[in-house]
Amino acid sequence: MGESLGLKEAVSMALGGMIGGGIYAVLGVVAQISMSAIWVAFLAAGVVAMCAGYSFNALNGLTDNRGGSVTFVQCYLGNSTVAGVVGWTLLFGYVGSMAMYAFAFGEFTAAFDVVPKVVAGVPVRPLVSVLAVAGFVGLNLLGARTTGAAENVLVALKVTILVAFGVLGLVYAFGSGGVSFDYGAGHLRGFGPVVAAAISFVAFQGWQLLYYDQESIEDPVDTIRKAVYVSIPVAVVIYVLVGMVTVTLVPQALASHPHVALKDAASTMMQPYGLARVGAVVLALSALFSTGSAINATLFSSAHFAKGMLGDDLLPDRIGSADADGIPERTVLVLGAVTAAFTWHGSLGAITSFASLSFILVFGSTSYLAFRQRDHDEVNALVPAVGTVGALSFLPLMMYNLYTREPNTFYTVLGVAAVVLAVELLYFERDVIEEEVEEFESDLGVVEND
Repeated sequence: MGESLGLKEAVSMALGGMIGGGIYAVLGVVAQISMSAIWVAFLAAGVVAMCAGYSFNALNGLTDNRGGSVTFVQCYLGNSTVAGVVGWTLLFGYVGSMAMYAFAFGEFTAAFDVVPKVVAGVPVRPLVSVLAVAGFVGLNLLGARTTGAAENVLVALKVTILVAFGVLGLVYAFGSGGVSFDYGAGHLRGFGPVVAAAISFVAFQGWQLLYYDQESIEDPVDTIRKAVYVSIPVAVVIYVLVGMVTVTLVPQALASHPHVALKDAASTMMQPYGLARVGAVVLALSALFSTGSAINATLFSSAHFAKGMLGDDLLPDRIGSADADGIPERTVLVLGAVTAAFTWHGSLGAITSFASLSFILVFGSTSYLAFRQRDHDEVNALVPAVGTVGALSFLPLMMYNLYTREPNTFYTVLGVAAVVLAVELLYFERDVIEEEVEEFESDLGVVEND
C-alpha cells in the first residue's frame, strides 16, 4: 500500500472493516429487534465503540511496544496466558466477522434473478460465500500493494452508493412517497434497542485493525487516533441513515427476507423514476463491494495480527512464520479455511452473535485496562468507564435474547465459545498440564512398583 499509510488510507481501512458488516450482514437482524428504534441501537453501539476506541488510543500512546489489545494485556497485566486467550478470542471474532461478510456476499449474489438457486445440487449461497473467501485469500497472497489498491476502490464505491441510497430514500419518504418517519418512541420502553445494539456490535470492529501494522503508518499514534475518531462517527451516521430509510420504506421485507431488505428499499425509492430494477441492481452491487471490502480488509489485518502473535509464541508455529516478509502465506490460508467452514455451515444469526460476543469481551476488557490507567494525565477515567459498563451490559442482554428468541443459536454460540476457550487453555497451559501428567505417571509407577 505504498511506503507508508497516511490519514486517508487509515480511514479507508477502518471504514472498510466496518461498513460491510453493519449494513449488509447485520441490518436485518438488528431491525427485526428494534424496528424504527434502530437509530438508538446503532447510536448506543457506536458510543461504546467510541469509548473503546478512546481506550485503545490512550493505551497505544502509553505503550512503547505498540500492537493492540494483546500487547496491552501483556504490558499492564504481565500474564501471557490471559494475553493469549484475548488474542485467540479476537482472532476467532475476526473469523466470525469474515464468515458473516461472506454470508451476506452470497445472499446478495443469490438475490440476482440471473443467478440459479442451486448449482450441481449445492445451494448457491454457501457456494458463492466460500468462493468469495477463496478469492480474497488469493488477493492477499498477491501482496499488500494489490490488497491496498483494491481496498481504496471498494471503500470509495460502497460509501458513495450508501450515502446516495440514504439521501434518495429521504427524498422519496418526504416527497413523492408520502411516507412518515417513525422514530421508535414506542420501542424505547424495553431492552430491545440495547439488545439490538449488542448484536450490532460486530459492525463497529473494523477500526482496531489499524493497530496491528503500525510500522507501515506514518506517525502511527496520531494518525490512528484521528482515523478512529473519524471512521466510527462516519459509520454511525451511515448506519442510522440507511437503517431508518430501510425500516421506513420496506418494513414487510424485514419480516420476510431481512438479509436483502436493502435491495427492496432501493427498488421502492427508485420506482417513481421508472428505475426500480436499476436501483435494486446497483444496491446489490454495492453489497458485493461492501462485503468484499470487509473480507479483504479484515483478512489482511487479522493476518498481520496473527503474525504478531506468532512472534510472541501465542500461536503454534505450524500456522505460519513470524519471520515471513509481509503476511505469512500459511496464516492467510488457515484463516481462509476456517472462515470458509464457518460461512458454509453456520447460520447468519449464530455467526453474527458469536462475532459480536468476541468483540464485546475484548473491547470491554481493553476499556477496563484503560480505566486502570486513569492516574495518567492522558486518560480521562469517564470514557473507558462508560465503555466497560456498556460492554458489561451488552453481554448478558445479548445472551438472554438468544436464549429466549433463538435457543438453538444460543446453544450453538455457547458450544463454540466453550470449545474455543478449552482449546485456548489447553494450548497456553500445555507446559503445566504436561508436568502434571508426568508427575501423575511417576506416582502411578511408584504405586505399581510397591
